[in-house]
Amino acid sequence: MLHELLLALLGYTGDLIVDERERQRSLGVQLPSDGPISEECTFKLAPDISFLEPSERDVIERLISLGFYYKELDRFATKSRDLSWIRSTNKVPISQTSDSLREKTKQPSMYRRAIANGIVEILSVYRSAVLHVEQKLLSDPIPILATVTQGLNKFFVILPQLYELIVEIEHNDIRGGQLLNLLHKRCHCGVPELQACIQRLLWHGHQVMYQQLSSWMVYGILQDQHGEFFIKRLEDRDVENESASPDMFRKLGTKLPDDVSIRDWHLGFHIFLDMLPEHIQMPVAESILFAGKAIRVLRNPSPAFRLQDAVSHQQLPRGSHKLQGFTGRFAFQREASRDAKLIGDELFPQSEADKIDLMLQELKDLSEFHKRSFENAVDSVCAIAASHLWQLVVVRADLNGHLKALKDYFLLAKGDFFQCFLEESRQLMRLPPRQSTAEADLMVPFQLAAIKTIGDEEKYFSRVSLRMPSFGITVTRPQVDLPKMKVGADGSLGVVSQGNASSESSLDGWDGIALEYSVDWPLQLFFTQEVLSKYRRVFQYLLRLKRTQMELEKSWASMMNQEHTDFTKHRNNRMNCSASQQRRQRCRPMWRVREHMAFLIRNLQFYIQVDVIESQWNVLQAHIQDSHDFTELVGFHQEYLSALISQSFLDIGSVSRILDSIMKLCLQFCWNLENNESGPTAFALEHITEEFNKKSNSLYTILRSSRLAGSQRAPFLRRFLLRLNFNSFFETTARGVLNVVRSRPTLPLMHQ
Repeated sequence: MLHELLLALLGYTGDLIVDERERQRSLGVQLPSDGPISEECTFKLAPDISFLEPSERDVIERLISLGFYYKELDRFATKSRDLSWIRSTNKVPISQTSDSLREKTKQPSMYRRAIANGIVEILSVYRSAVLHVEQKLLSDPIPILATVTQGLNKFFVILPQLYELIVEIEHNDIRGGQLLNLLHKRCHCGVPELQACIQRLLWHGHQVMYQQLSSWMVYGILQDQHGEFFIKRLEDRDVENESASPDMFRKLGTKLPDDVSIRDWHLGFHIFLDMLPEHIQMPVAESILFAGKAIRVLRNPSPAFRLQDAVSHQQLPRGSHKLQGFTGRFAFQREASRDAKLIGDELFPQSEADKIDLMLQELKDLSEFHKRSFENAVDSVCAIAASHLWQLVVVRADLNGHLKALKDYFLLAKGDFFQCFLEESRQLMRLPPRQSTAEADLMVPFQLAAIKTIGDEEKYFSRVSLRMPSFGITVTRPQVDLPKMKVGADGSLGVVSQGNASSESSLDGWDGIALEYSVDWPLQLFFTQEVLSKYRRVFQYLLRLKRTQMELEKSWASMMNQEHTDFTKHRNNRMNCSASQQRRQRCRPMWRVREHMAFLIRNLQFYIQVDVIESQWNVLQAHIQDSHDFTELVGFHQEYLSALISQSFLDIGSVSRILDSIMKLCLQFCWNLENNESGPTAFALEHITEEFNKKSNSLYTILRSSRLAGSQRAPFLRRFLLRLNFNSFFETTARGVLNVVRSRPTLPLMHQ
C-alpha cells in the first residue's frame, strides 16, 4: 500500500489509487491527452478498499492530491517546453496545416517555457523529498503513514498554489509581460516557502525579459517572435495605416524619410502597454524604447552618410588631390569603401556595447528583481546611447550650422535677403497668385535676391526652397469689419456695401508662402516634420510682418517723392504754392495714420526679432554648449520653439487675429494710397483710422493685462509695452476700448 502511495505521489496510479480520467478512458470516453488542465483533483482511492479506517482514508486522500498536482504541473511543464511546433511549422506551410495543428501551435510562449523550467526545478525538489521519504520508510522497521505526511508537509502549501497558478495561466492564456505581472502579484504572500518558489519562477521569467532587453539595447534588434515583449514593432497590417503618413509629410513640407533607421525611429516601434509589467514604470519603458532606437540608428548609418564620411576622411592635403589615371581613382574608391565599413563601429564602439551587456548581465545574476538597480541600469544605458547620438548629430552632422541656417532663413535673421526678395517680388505680389505658375513666378525674385545677397560661403542655402501651398486648401481668417473700397470714375474712393458678409474674409494668397528645408540623415531625428512645421508657421508670420513694414516704408517714400515733386514744380508760383500748402495740410492726417501704423509694426518687429528670437537663440546656444545628451538637446530645442511661438503670441487666438487684422489694414491703406495719388477720401481715411485705433488699442489692452504682462510667459513683453506707450498715448486712448470704440484725436476734415 505504501509503495503504491509513493508511486501515486509521483503521478503514477494503479489499482488502489486511480485516476478518474484514466478510468473514463478505459470505459471508452474520448479525452485528449493534451486537453485543458482539470480544475478538480481526479486522484481517488479505489471504492472497493475496505481495510482502511476513515481517518487513514482522509490522510491518504489528502496525500494523493499532491500526486495529482505533481502530474498536472509536470504536464504543463512538458507542454510548455515542447518545441515540436518549430519543426511542424518548418516542414508544413501554414496554409496547409490542419486546424488541430494550428490550434496547437497557435500561441507559443517563451515566457511560459521559462516558467515551466522553474516548475521543473521545484518538481525535482519534490521528487527528492518523495525519494527521501521512501528511504526512511525502508529503513524504518515499522513504516507508518505519519512519516510520509511529515516528509511532504511543506508541499501542501506550495503545490496547490502552483496548480492554481497554471490553471489561471491556461484558462486566461496569460503570456509575456502579463505573466510577469501575475507572478509579481503572487510574490506578496505571508508564506516564506511559497514566496521563495514564486520568486524563483519570476526570476526565470525575468531571464527572458533580460535576454530581450540585451538584444534590444546592445544590438538594436527586437527578438520577439511571439509578441510578448513590451516594445512592439508595427506589423504589416499596422503599416497599412501609414498610407496617410506620406500625405502628412507632404502637407508639412517634408519628404517621407527613405532611410530605414529614420523610418523606424519615427514610425517603427512603440510601447505595447498590454505587455508592460506593472513594476516597470512608463518613463523607464520610454527610456528603454529610446535606447534601442538610438542603438539601431548608430549601428545602421545611412549609406550616403557612410560614403560621405569615408570620403571626408580620405581627403588629401591641398595640392595633392590629383590621382594618376584610373588606377589611382579606383585605389581611392577602395580606401573609401574600406573606411565606410568602420563608420558603424566608430559611431557606437564595441567597448560601449560590452559595457551595456555587462550591466544587464549583473541584473540577470540577481536572485530578485530590484527596481532601483534596474532603473539605474536603464538610465545608464540611455545616457550612453544619448551621448553617442549627440556626438553623431551635433558634431558629425553639424547641428549648430543647420540651426543657424534655419534661424537665417525661417526666422528672417538674413534681413537683407528677404528685403531684396520682397522688393523684387513687390509688383508680382500686387496681383493675385496664379494657381498654375505662382511658385515658378516667385522663383525669379527668389533667385535674384540670392544672387545679390547670398555669398559662396553659405553652404546651407542650397537646402532652402520656396513653396506655395495647394490652392485646394480653404484658408479662413477672422472677419475684419472693414468695408471694401472701390475707385470711382473721378478717382474718388467709395464704400461697397457688403450686407451680411461671410465670416470668411478673403486672404491675400501670397500670405501662404512657405519655405522647405532639406534634411539628410541623421538630422531627421532632430528636425522632425512637427519641428519644421513650427518653423514654417513662425516664418509665415514674420514674412507678413516684414512685408507690411516694407509697404508702409514704400508708401512714405512715395508720398515724400510726390511732395518734393510738387514743391519743385510750383515753388516760383505763389498761387500754386498756396495750393500745394493746402494739399499738404490735407495730407497731414494721412501721414499721421501711416506713422501710427509704422510705429506699431516697427516696434512689434523689433520685439520679435530682438527680444524674442535673439534672446531665445542665446539661451539655446548656451544649452548646446553645456549639454552632451541628445534627449536633453531635443528638449531644449522644443522649449526654444515653444518660446518663439508663445512669446510671439501665435498661440493666443485673440491676439493673433488682431495682429492679422492690423497687418491687413496697413496693407489696404498702402494700396489705397498707391491706387489714388491724391489719397483716400476723408470718409475712407476716417474709417481706416477708426478700425486701426480699435484694433491697436484692443491689442495694447490685452497685452498689458496682468495675465500676460505679469507672467513669465513673455519675459520681455513689458519692454515692448514701454516702447509702445513711452508717452502714455496708448494708455490714454485704450481705456474702455474693448467694448466701446474711443477714437484718437479727431482728424481735421479733408476736402475733395
